[in-house]
Parts: sequence; C-alpha cells; structure tokens
Amino acid sequence: MKLLIRNLARTTTQDEVKSLFEPFGAVQSCTVVMDAQTGQSKGFGFVEMPNPGEAKAATKNLNGLEVAGNTIRVKKAEDK
Repeated sequence: MKLLIRNLARTTTQDEVKSLFEPFGAVQSCTVVMDAQTGQSKGFGFVEMPNPGEAKAATKNLNGLEVAGNTIRVKKAEDK
C-alpha cells in the first residue's frame, strides 16, 4: 500500500521518514520529493508498505504526529 506523507519539514530526510514507519512493519520504499531546481524537499513524500494491515496501523498512529515542528498528515496515496 502506498502512503502519502504531507506537511513534512523541509529538513526531514528519507531516512527519518523511513524510521517513523519501520516500527509498524516492512517498508518497501520511501521517497521524499525534492525540488529539481533547488535540491530541497518539497515537504511531502511517499512510503510503500507491502502489508496493508501494517500500512493502516502506521497511518492511524502517525497521522497528526508532530515531526520536526510540523504536524504531518498520512493517508493512502491516490492512484494517478
């Protein structure tokens, strides 16, 4: 299941995001979206977790959590 993480602090790294999700289960991939021009974070990213139950637990527990001064929002990513 692919999750969208919004409202990340610009300083939050992929490793930090991954470490937030790992206690809930296996993390298949983790990406923080970067601005091509500046090389800085755009403030959102994606985490893929192969087990939907683990992904739902992560969403429930991490949505609304304060990380680096920002309240993050976690939800299931919509298909394009």
